[in-house]
Amino acid sequence: MQKVGILGGGQLGRMLLQSAANYPVETYVLEADPECPAAHLCSHFVLGDIRDYDTVVRFGQGLDALTIEIENVNVEALETLEASGVRVFPKPSVLRIIKNKIFQKQYYQQFSIPTAEFVVLNGRHEIDAHPHLLPGVQKLATGGYDGKGVQIIENSGQIELGFAEASVLEKKVSLKKEIAVMVAVGQDSKWALYPPVEMMFNPQLNLLDFQLCPANISRDVLWKVEAIALSVVRNFNSPGLFAVELFIDQNDDVFVNETAPRVHNSGHHTIEAHYSSQYDMLWRIILGYPLGNTKAIFPSAMVNVIGAPGHSGPADYKGLPAVLEIDNAFVHLYGKKETRPGRKMGHVTILSAEKQDLIHKANKIKNLLSVEASVAQKEA
Repeated sequence: MQKVGILGGGQLGRMLLQSAANYPVETYVLEADPECPAAHLCSHFVLGDIRDYDTVVRFGQGLDALTIEIENVNVEALETLEASGVRVFPKPSVLRIIKNKIFQKQYYQQFSIPTAEFVVLNGRHEIDAHPHLLPGVQKLATGGYDGKGVQIIENSGQIELGFAEASVLEKKVSLKKEIAVMVAVGQDSKWALYPPVEMMFNPQLNLLDFQLCPANISRDVLWKVEAIALSVVRNFNSPGLFAVELFIDQNDDVFVNETAPRVHNSGHHTIEAHYSSQYDMLWRIILGYPLGNTKAIFPSAMVNVIGAPGHSGPADYKGLPAVLEIDNAFVHLYGKKETRPGRKMGHVTILSAEKQDLIHKANKIKNLLSVEASVAQKEA
């Protein structure tokens, strides 16, 4: 039985562990929060900081393999472990590229992968020198996630809204659709693609609101999307599971936005909607088994369940019984005891052969289900 460690104990780790129950694997989790969503589902829980070199090296010693559920890990420690014979998914060399937005954009440029025009900045004071990139999107080089570390700069009058730290400024794409593709690469370099999903965003929080699978795109655009996503992943030269997020502009040109080297929010629907879920797929990759079947069983929609505005404290799921009455709706709660505004608390996947039924039910669930706190904990 292989011993596999997961760096990070959030909801992605939780769902990865739920899938691990189907395989001969002994699981270890490293996380600084003893009450994290994954803590009670692993074989061994280790309390510690995934950003600390010594902690990560000690955790990984004696394990057969390691994977991540968040990019904010100590890459130097993973390089040390890889050199000692521990398999790391994905390779630390990939994490070095991905966790820094500057390196990531330069990687796309190096391999002629279409991405929005950009420039590297040391701070907002340099934006004035690049008026041709406005309106633009400024992204912090490191530390941003779930919509944080991103600032839209519409014109030169908004430069003071920008970040003072190292970042990239990229020209805003005239967006028609935003989609994501999950790409699996086995230890034997064989690959498999999941059908693209179409993402609908909450403009206030810059978080995924709900998504549809398959994406409503033409065959020609699908071919572009698949070719570009494969180009991104092939040049990493690493086994693993990758989420490639892409923009489609008004001319049906396709640009890579970002890549996540792990299981991802945009693949949650695969648990019920596809023959091999993204979590099942990653275990197949780590354990050296054949890749799974990525085909959809049914079209699907996935709704994020997030903390309600103005509520912080013990989580109370309002409307849950009503959602559970909806046919072919599958609820996943992440086991987070505390809610706060915008925090990811769960998701709901809906299956239906009819697109309008998916959209109707997704909106119905959004209106029915909210995560609140007790009145005593409610923020003023």
